Amino acid sequence: MKLHINMWLQNLGIACSIASLFTLFFRLSDFAWITKSVYHIPVFFVLLFLLSLVIAEDVRKVFKKLFWYEKRKVQRPIWQVGIGFIFFLAQIGTVMVFYSELTHPQLGGMPLFLVFAFMNAFILTVIYEEIFYRQEKINEANE
Repeated sequence: MKLHINMWLQNLGIACSIASLFTLFFRLSDFAWITKSVYHIPVFFVLLFLLSLVIAEDVRKVFKKLFWYEKRKVQRPIWQVGIGFIFFLAQIGTVMVFYSELTHPQLGGMPLFLVFAFMNAFILTVIYEEIFYRQEKINEANE
């Protein structure tokens, strides 16, 4: 059960990242009219999010093959980086699309939302690993 929740959460993060980054790209381009909002939610984001949910599993598998995840003796470091990157991109994309006013505060020249996204991604990765990665290792040892 935890394995399915693990993959489901990863796919949600990937879908959110894809949808928010594409929405942001279109919002900054000459095609900004595509990103019209209804109740402050861009319709384009919702459509892309639903489409991204369909392809998120394939995207995750491609990245696993690209970084030779299955062939590594120690998979934990690349797993941590992957989960952290998903959390980081999902937070940045969400802020850029839904809360763009939070992009203005700076911390020594760096946007403050990047600092918070990095710290949150680190903490979420540690929590996520304690919940899911340990269970995967126990399952592998039992098999």
